[in-house]
Amino acid sequence: MNIENSVALVTGGNRGIGLAFARALLARGARKVYVGARDPATVTLPGVQALRLDVNKPEDVAAAAALASDVTLVINNAGIAQPGGFLAPDSEEVARRLFETNFFAMLRVSKAFAPVLKANGGGTLLNVLSVASWVNGGDLAAYSASKSAAWSLTNSLRNELAAQKTQVLALHMGYVDTDLTRGLEAPKSSPEEIVGRALDGVASGLDEVLADELTVQVKRGLTAARPSYLPQVA
Repeated sequence: MNIENSVALVTGGNRGIGLAFARALLARGARKVYVGARDPATVTLPGVQALRLDVNKPEDVAAAAALASDVTLVINNAGIAQPGGFLAPDSEEVARRLFETNFFAMLRVSKAFAPVLKANGGGTLLNVLSVASWVNGGDLAAYSASKSAAWSLTNSLRNELAAQKTQVLALHMGYVDTDLTRGLEAPKSSPEEIVGRALDGVASGLDEVLADELTVQVKRGLTAARPSYLPQVA
């Protein structure tokens, strides 16, 4: 898909990776960029069109799909995280909250915009996932599980939308230097690096982008003698 002259929607586009997507789309010549946020007043990037879009509210999603009927590229970026394992006292509540945003909202937006993409020639659906789609160390247990579910959703959508010629791209990466990871002591990529590789993947018609070396190593390790999703012994 050619980014130049495209019409894009970025959910959660007022900060972090979403804001980097919006900036990069404008820089690559997108004709229009819709930026969805719970509060449109938080969208301050010049040149974009702000949308009131709480992805957990079906009425917001339906209204966005009706308003942004010219979209050819949907970027499902909105997501949340919370540390903690499944044995924590509040793990069920945390898991429900994270699944609502990271899985069900992604499904909701994808369903609402699939007919829009079809009407506009097929277009592209890009789902922001994670290396945590494949490994779960227990420190971000519910987040990892929700991203695993979102990966499965993405794989299903790729098959279901093939007939309407919609490219479905899964974006996997490790830690990115955003508000979401502030305070974590770990190597981090810049949002601009991740977004650049993701949009290169869109332009090349890829199904999947592994946006950093950690993700490449983990994916390769899924078929190792001791797979990367199992505890690694020294």
